Amino acid sequence: MSKEYIIFVIDDQINSGAQTEMQSIDLFNAELRANNQWIFAGGISDARSSELIDNRAGANESRATSLIKSLENYSGFWLIRAANSEVARELAFAGSLACNRKVELRPLLG
Repeated sequence: MSKEYIIFVIDDQINSGAQTEMQSIDLFNAELRANNQWIFAGGISDARSSELIDNRAGANESRATSLIKSLENYSGFWLIRAANSEVARELAFAGSLACNRKVELRPLLG
């Protein structure tokens, strides 16, 4: 039975994807689809556009900031399905190569 994972793309620049990187990402996405490992993928705007919201106990608080205070931020992600953690890890390595960025792999709960 397959399990679902998220692969976060880590970047230290804004809108840094070169045309060749985008082509490699498209090929990686096509391979994920062909192998029924694709769930969804997308790019994320940089942390400067973040809004941190806290409505615990009706606090109704909002700040134009990110929780993460780092030069590196998440710039995109893939939601994938894989037979096991080793396959997910192999896909994360392939995704890192395709986008020419570090990635972070995490299993989804459930």
